[in-house]
Parts: sequence; structure tokens; C-alpha cells
Amino acid sequence: MILIAPAILQGLLFGYAATYDLTSVPYALVDQSHSQESTELLARIDGTGVFQRQATLANNAQIADQIDSGNVVLAISIPSDFASRLGAGEAAPVQVILDGRNSTTAGTAASYIAEVVGSLNAERGVRSPITITQRAWYNPNLESRWTIMPALIAALSILQTLLLSALSVAREREQGTFDQLLVTPLTPIQLMIGKAGSPIVIGLVQSTLILLLIRFWFQVPMNGSYLLLYFGLLSFTGAAVGIGLSISAVALNMQQAMLYTFFLIMPLMLLSGLLTPVSNMPQVLQIATYANPLRFGIDIVRRVYLEGAQFSDIAFNFIPLMAIALVTLPLAAWLFRNRLA
Repeated sequence: MILIAPAILQGLLFGYAATYDLTSVPYALVDQSHSQESTELLARIDGTGVFQRQATLANNAQIADQIDSGNVVLAISIPSDFASRLGAGEAAPVQVILDGRNSTTAGTAASYIAEVVGSLNAERGVRSPITITQRAWYNPNLESRWTIMPALIAALSILQTLLLSALSVAREREQGTFDQLLVTPLTPIQLMIGKAGSPIVIGLVQSTLILLLIRFWFQVPMNGSYLLLYFGLLSFTGAAVGIGLSISAVALNMQQAMLYTFFLIMPLMLLSGLLTPVSNMPQVLQIATYANPLRFGIDIVRRVYLEGAQFSDIAFNFIPLMAIALVTLPLAAWLFRNRLA
């Protein structure tokens, strides 16, 4: 099982989750032209099967809410003089506003739209009457470093957090001090809280080191609140520690704890949205990501760091993190109690 199961599982996850091909790009539309020409352009975009219109807006001021909430990857704005410019043989610009928090997805989506516009221009037999004016929010130059580095604040810290918490009880059992816990006046819940304290602190310290590296060495600007960022990291780390302690309570020794941890860390990374968006994954894997604290930790960090999001903007992420912690920490205590019995 050790030789075969991980290879098959990771191969399937890489095949389905780690893909840079865009299969679903939700977008918002502001069509102030309402002309035959704009209808033809939008029919070409919708006809690709990649772009799904998520919202039709009345004006450009409504675009911010759609992109900030993550409902859409991009917004297309067609000006009122679009048809008249084409009729006069002038260049007719179409503005495409991209969510730069995921530079890979935004860049690929922009190139798809450019291909559609280029194909339409070629069929119309004119040089380039329809032009694309591209603007990326939160990452003006679509630098991949701006997308990846903030996410590492959560992604790198979970490695040590999971491993330390997974080894905590297993180490007691292997060194023979596990039985000494029987004579302490502490309850299993209190013991779990004590075991969770050190990994949480170490996880936050590691996140701080990565944050300082990103902010002052790589010069990626921080746009949000440090207080909100650390509140999100604390919630995320608590959920990760709950998973680690559950592993620790099941493992009979440190070797088993390490094996379980390394077996788990790869799926957590692949299903987190670190490199490829969750929306591109099959539906069953998208559902599975709700049990992955790293998905929500990365989303919190990216939105607070790059976007400057407020608590109301990211409040949804705290619900699954709290649910994971409320399930795994009592589960670890229950397993621990049964081990003691």
C-alpha cells in the first residue's frame, strides 16, 4: 500500500487538479453599446465554451464588487460608441479588466479573448478595428511572483505545523512517556490544547518570517490589515493543527506520523489553489477542497495582502476553517482518550 497507493492517488490528483488549461472562466459584462456588432463579439466569446457570463452589469462602477468577491475572473466593458467607431472604420476599444490575484489564470484568459477578437477581425477583413485595452487589478503587470509569494505565507507554514503537531503525541508514545500522562490531573481536552500551543506559535512565527521576506526582500506591496491577516493565519493554523493532532493520536510511533503527514501534504497542496484555480478542477475535487484548510488560508492571505480586503469580504473563509477545527480537535481528544483507556 505504501508503494502503490500514494503514486496512484498523486497521479490522479496531478492529472485532474494540476492543470493550467482553462475550462471555466466566469466573467461580468458591461455592454453600453447594445448593438449588432457587440452582440456578435459576445456571441463569439460565449461560443468558445470557456467563458461563462456570470453577471450583466449596468455600468463600470459595479465591476469592483464582482471582481473583489471572486465571482468573476474578468470583466468586459464595451463602450457606447463601439458600433459607430466600427462603422467609421476607426479602432473600437474593448476594455478587459482582469483579477490579477491569480496572474496565470488572468493572463491565459486575456490571451483567449485576444484570440477571439483577432479571429473576428480577420473574418471582417479589416486590419484591427476591435482592440483590447487590458487592465489587471491588484497585480498591474501580472507578475507570477505577486500571485505565488503571498500564498506561500500559508503554504510553507503548514508543512512544519502539520509535522510538529503530528509528531507531538506519537513522540510521547514512542519514548515511553505516554503512560505518564495517565497520572496527570489534566483532561484529554486540556492535553490537546497544550499540544496544540507550540505548533500554532511556530506556524505563526514561520508565516511572519515569510511575510517579512516577501515584503522587504521581494518588495511585494502589502495593501491590507496586518491584524486581519494574522487573525486569518491563526484560524488557518488552528485548523491545520487539528488535523495534525488527529494524525498524532492515530499513529503508533513517529515513523507512522511522518508517513501519514507526507502522504497528506501533497493532496493538500494540489487542492489548495496555490498554482491552479479551484474552479478548474472537477466538481468532486472542488467539493473535497472544503475539507482543506490550505485552500481557505491561501484565499485569506491573497485577498488581504494583495487586495486589501476587509473582514466582511473574506468572512466566508472562516466558516470551513472553524468547522475543520471543531471537528478535528475534539476528534483528536476522543482518540487520545481512547488511547489512554
